[in-house]
Amino acid sequence: MSATAVAPEGQRAWWLRTLLVLQAPRAVFAAMRDDSDEAADARQEPATALVFLAGIAGVLMTPAFGALFDDPEIDALLVVVLAIFAGSLYGFFFYWLAGWAVARGARALGGRGASRLGRHVIAFAAAPLALSLIVLPIRIALYGDDLFTTGGADSGAGGTFLEWATVAFAAWSIVLLVIGVRTVQRFSWFRAIGASAAAVCLAAGVLAAWVLLALLTGE
Repeated sequence: MSATAVAPEGQRAWWLRTLLVLQAPRAVFAAMRDDSDEAADARQEPATALVFLAGIAGVLMTPAFGALFDDPEIDALLVVVLAIFAGSLYGFFFYWLAGWAVARGARALGGRGASRLGRHVIAFAAAPLALSLIVLPIRIALYGDDLFTTGGADSGAGGTFLEWATVAFAAWSIVLLVIGVRTVQRFSWFRAIGASAAAVCLAAGVLAAWVLLALLTGE
């Protein structure tokens, strides 16, 4: 069978795994042990899509986006543009840096230190965060413009619940990252947590810096 016939089939399999990773993560990450150029190419597009969506979800969690409509010059279209632009930047910045951090952590603990493999583990671990975007239409339907206004109706108990639901998706991604590192590297839980720690701290640090920058700019 020719390579041109195999490639689309392999890519379709990895698109299906973007959903399967939510149900059977070990099987998906075990398939990722094949880091040949052909296998890596087959999962590159699904990985890119996951990173893009997770990046948007990540920036929408920041307080800066919850106050955009405080500025009367910002409308709904601009919010969408900002979310896509900022989400792309954050998602791919984190994708490259966190992938490098996972690879270095794995190498330090005796595993395979390929940055490309680390990036792909990061991407598929981000699937729950990408999935958290399904909460956004619900929040918009319930709260409308208040969702992006300081002190709006979404600041009540219901809004807080939906915010924490989004945080739960992010926590799910962290769990998947540890499972992914453990499965791909054949690590113990302790070593997997150690190899993942740098990437998790990096994500928190980048988001914190983003929020601080937005607050300083707003002042």
